[in-house]
Amino acid sequence: MADRIGVSIATVSRALRNSHEVSDEMKQRVQALAKELNYRPNPFAQSLRSEAPRIIGVVLPNLVTHYYAAVLDGVEDYAVKHGYSVISANSHEDHEREERAIDNFVNMHVVGIIACLAQDTVDYQHFVEINNMGIPLVFFARTCLPELFSSVTANGDEAAQKATQHLIDTGSRRIAFIGGPNHLDMVRRRKHGYLEALRENKIGIDRSLVVCDKIDYEVARTRTAELLAGENRPDAILAFNDIITYAAFDAIKSAGLRIPEDVAIIGFTDGDTSAHVTPKLSVIMDQAHEQGALACKLLLGHIAGDTKIHHEIVPMILKIRESSDKK
Repeated sequence: MADRIGVSIATVSRALRNSHEVSDEMKQRVQALAKELNYRPNPFAQSLRSEAPRIIGVVLPNLVTHYYAAVLDGVEDYAVKHGYSVISANSHEDHEREERAIDNFVNMHVVGIIACLAQDTVDYQHFVEINNMGIPLVFFARTCLPELFSSVTANGDEAAQKATQHLIDTGSRRIAFIGGPNHLDMVRRRKHGYLEALRENKIGIDRSLVVCDKIDYEVARTRTAELLAGENRPDAILAFNDIITYAAFDAIKSAGLRIPEDVAIIGFTDGDTSAHVTPKLSVIMDQAHEQGALACKLLLGHIAGDTKIHHEIVPMILKIRESSDKK
């Protein structure tokens, strides 16, 4: 654009910003050419040129799931209200992609980061480096290094205990827990609540009913099918998240078993589809949007100078529907 008009890039920039340093005639020429070329200013690039960029980065493990999309929605809603923009990266549950996303955010000079660990992340050095750089970071859902970073999590242990108690109260005794990798704090919390309910009701813990594997639809479906094909199959399932919930739901149906008469199921998911399957699915609702908004609130507080580490908990909601309500 500058070459077309025969002026410097700086003059074009000033004209587009309607600066008083540029004549009205030059502003009109530049703006007319911008319209002709369908030019649109890049707010991200503009922020990088300023001394106070107002862009935050969000790293999510699986953006196509309802939970993470809802968290991102909460982050964006809160950020926009406070004058910040958001860019997101999908780690696809992969540690190396997670590291690259963090590196890219640093290179983009984001002012802060919100992150949820990929399921195979066990080395946290890239987050230690972020802390050493002085870049504010807040974790949500799956967390690490609580002595260094603020976090927003759910009361997954209490919610799992209540859900398991409901299954016991409605007649189930062989209750399976199908979760993700054991090193994730999110998995440990939910599994702990499940086990506590069994202990409180003096129900023996059958380790064959506790399945913690990769968070993957086909893996979860296969592991559920294996449980259902056994001689002492479970009569109820508590599923760790939405991917595992729908995989288990499908496995039960494919085995020709009735829900909830043969196998009851409750899943950690608040997706809209849970009320539209047959039978309607009992769920533990994450309040994901609220988690995202709170994570963003904590991050903006750190950006503004708050050095205190906060560990906030958003309560979950148990919604009983047909899939667990044995008559």
